[in-house]
Amino acid sequence: MNSIKSSFSIKNLENFSGIKAHTLRIWEKRYNLLEPERTETNIRRYSLDNLKKLLNVTLLYNHGFKISKISSLSNEEISDSVSSIALKSNSEQIAINTFKLAMINFDCELFNKNYDEILSHQNFEYIFMDVFMPLMKELGILWQTGAISPTHEHFITNLIKQKIHIQTERVQRNINKNTEYPIFVLFLPENEIHELGILYLNYLTLSKGFRTILLGQSIQISSLENLYTYGNSFNFMTYLTVEPNKKEIMPYLKSFNEKLLLNTNSKLIVFGPQQIEIDLNNLPNKIELYRSVETFINNYFEEKMYA
Repeated sequence: MNSIKSSFSIKNLENFSGIKAHTLRIWEKRYNLLEPERTETNIRRYSLDNLKKLLNVTLLYNHGFKISKISSLSNEEISDSVSSIALKSNSEQIAINTFKLAMINFDCELFNKNYDEILSHQNFEYIFMDVFMPLMKELGILWQTGAISPTHEHFITNLIKQKIHIQTERVQRNINKNTEYPIFVLFLPENEIHELGILYLNYLTLSKGFRTILLGQSIQISSLENLYTYGNSFNFMTYLTVEPNKKEIMPYLKSFNEKLLLNTNSKLIVFGPQQIEIDLNNLPNKIELYRSVETFINNYFEEKMYA
């Protein structure tokens, strides 16, 4: 089992906060904001409490507080000021930093308070695209640099999944789905397990009144062939984060096209960063690539599409 990370380098703190290490050293020396321990070789190491305080300080600093003013506040006063600002602000970065605080402290209550406050004046599409997606990109960097452990990432990812599932159930219950349009089949290819993107696309498609079949992670092409016993026209949709890999992606798409798209009215819609490995000159014409959700919405969810 992965141990919870509790000791951080100044570079970790820079990655978390966005404040340069040089500036952090000045704040530490001039204002005594942080109290690192020293290793036997005189290298700074910061505790979890130091990190949480720095994220609080960063929230105030980015919201216009002078560092001299922040340094005069007690830890309790800093926390109170953060609570007052973070839960009332429209700033995406403040919301993201608050979610980071929730993650570091494994604090479901703070996560939910922050989420509920944003949802009170923004829709779920805004939260996912403008807060959750940038948050996950930042966490990816933090994970790669060792600033957080898989424990932290799994904690925050599962909370985000919960919110997607809640919103998805609401639209499933309350929206009349159009039975004339092609069904969207959402899946991840074999060995692909990063499902946030495909879960959100399922919610989005349902919210526009389209029928979906969500199959989830690591689905083999042969399993998808069985769908043709149910219907004869599908919009297959997938989100490629790490799989198929660079060597396998073009053979995968070729096989998908031959087994599921040729001689049908179906197509494959591809999202995700791994599409950068796709050879556009050899891409079958029934496979569409989308780098932005906005372009996909414009192409598929306008009323005139099937007119």
